[in-house]
Amino acid sequence: MTSRSLRPESISRSGSLKTFWRDIVVTLFLLTVACSTQISVAPVATRPTLSHSSATTSSSLPPETTASTTWFKTPTTKTASTPITTTSQPYQGWWDPKEVQTAWGSVVEGLLTFRGSPTRSWYGRGPVPLMPEVLWRFPKEGNLCSLSTTGGRTTNWCGIGWTGQPAVWRTGSDTWLAVGAYDRSIHLLDTSTGSPAKKPFVTGDIVKGSLTVDPDGFPLIYSGSRDGHLRILAFDRADHLTELWSLAGDQVNPVMWNDDWDAAPLILHDHLITGGENSWLHIVRLNRSIDGSGLVTVDPQIIFQTPGWDDDLLAVLGDNNVSIENSVAVSGNTAWFANSGGLVQGWDLEPIWSGNAPSRTFRWWMGDDVDATIVIDDEGFLYVAAEYERATSRSRDVGQLVKLDPRKPDAPVVWSLDEHETLPSGIWSTPALHKGVLFVTTNSGRLMSIDRFSGEIMWTIFLEGPLWSSPVVVDDILIVGDCGGYLRAYSVQQPKVKPIEIWRIEIGGCIEATPAVWDGRIYVGSREGGLFAIGER
Repeated sequence: MTSRSLRPESISRSGSLKTFWRDIVVTLFLLTVACSTQISVAPVATRPTLSHSSATTSSSLPPETTASTTWFKTPTTKTASTPITTTSQPYQGWWDPKEVQTAWGSVVEGLLTFRGSPTRSWYGRGPVPLMPEVLWRFPKEGNLCSLSTTGGRTTNWCGIGWTGQPAVWRTGSDTWLAVGAYDRSIHLLDTSTGSPAKKPFVTGDIVKGSLTVDPDGFPLIYSGSRDGHLRILAFDRADHLTELWSLAGDQVNPVMWNDDWDAAPLILHDHLITGGENSWLHIVRLNRSIDGSGLVTVDPQIIFQTPGWDDDLLAVLGDNNVSIENSVAVSGNTAWFANSGGLVQGWDLEPIWSGNAPSRTFRWWMGDDVDATIVIDDEGFLYVAAEYERATSRSRDVGQLVKLDPRKPDAPVVWSLDEHETLPSGIWSTPALHKGVLFVTTNSGRLMSIDRFSGEIMWTIFLEGPLWSSPVVVDDILIVGDCGGYLRAYSVQQPKVKPIEIWRIEIGGCIEATPAVWDGRIYVGSREGGLFAIGER
C-alpha cells in the first residue's frame, strides 16, 4: 500500500533523494530543539484554573453499597511461579511507585497493556520514524467490520475502537502484535509483514477496548468483548488462539449498566485486576503454570468482587450509569479507578497477602463520566480526566481535569481545569506524562500542554476533533491521532514551548485508538477499517 503522508507527490522515491530529505528533516528537528528556548510564542488563551471550597472537595460520603462485596478467603503468597527467574529482589508490594514511566518489568520485552505499565504511563520504545510511510495495512484487502446491537439499535462498526492500543512484544526472534477489532475478533500478527501469526479468535461481538499480554512470560492474552466475557487466551497451541477461561459480566448481581468489558486488565503477582462495565471491581488469582507437555495452564479463582458504586452516588446521579470503562492503575499497594458516575476510588490491596479482603481507602466524586484511565506520577499524585455529559453542578464546579493528592482525602484537589464550553465536551482520552507536563487532548479538538505542578496551560493547538485517541510520547516526540484521519508528530524536548509539527501522515477515518510505538514503528488502527504499521522503508 502506498503512503498517505503529506509530502509532495512529485518527490522521487530513489534512495539518494530519500536520504537527502531525511537529512533535511533531521537537521531541522535538531535546529528546532537547539533553538527552542529562544522561540517567541504568541500568547495562548488559557482556561481558568478553578479554586475549590471544602464543599466541592469533600469525600465525606459514606461507603455504603447496594450490593454485597464478595471475598473468597484463601491462602496467598507474594511470589507467583513464573517460567522465567531473575536475580533481582522484587519490590515488596504490588507495584513500586518509583517505576513510573518505565517498562512493565524485564521478563517480557514489549508494550504489553494500555499505556504500558501498572501506572499507565509508559508509551513504548523508539526510535520514532522521521520520514514515515505506511509499511503495511491489516487486512490487506477489506475491512475489520461487523454489526453490533446495543439499546435496540444495530450499527456497522469498522476498524479499531476507543483505547484500542495494540500490544507488541518479542517472542523468540520475532515480534508479534495482538489487537482486538470491530470484526469481533482478536488478531495475532507478525509485525514484519502484518500477516496473521495465528488464526484469529472470534468472539460473539465487537472488541472495542485494549487487551493485555502476560508480563511474566506466560503465552497468555487477556481481553474483553462486548459479548459479555473477559477471556484468557493461550497462544502456544498449534495455529490458533485457545480460550482457557472466561468471566461472564452478568455473573454478579446487580449488573448496573451492561456486561461489556472495555478495560485492559492488569496482571500483578499472579492476580488479574480489572473493572467491568457491570460496574464491579474484580480480582482473580490466576494460578498460572506450565504443564508436563510444555503448555500453559490457568486455574483461576475469583477472590474478590465489589461494587464500584455506593448508595450515595446512585442517589445523587439518579441513574445506574456507573460502569467502569477505564483501566485499573496500581501504584504501591493501591488500585485506582473511576466509573461513569465520576466516583474516583482507591483500594488497598495489601490485605490480600495475609488472606484478607482489600479495603477502600479513598473516595472522591468528580461529578461526571470518567472513561479516561487515571494517571499516577512519581510522587503519587493522581490526574483524573472527565467527560462533560451530565452537565451537573458538581462537574461545572470541579472541572474536567484535576490533580488529586490522595494523602488528603478530605480535600484532595491540588488544581483543576475547566473544559466544558460545549455539550458533550470534556476529555475522553488518557493524558500523557512527560517531564514536567501533561499532554491532554479534548473532545473539543484541543491538544494542550499543562504544567503538572501548577495546572497552567502552556500552549494549545487545535486539531480536527473530537480527539479520543490518547497521546503518547517517545524520545521527546509527541504522537497524536485526530478524527480527520491524521497521525501527527511534534517535537517536545521543551514541552512547555509550543512545538512544531515535524510530520503528519493520513491513514483515513477517525483515529480513536491509541498508537503503540515500538522499535522504529508505530502501530495504530482507525475507523477507516484497518490497522496500520508506520515506519521508514
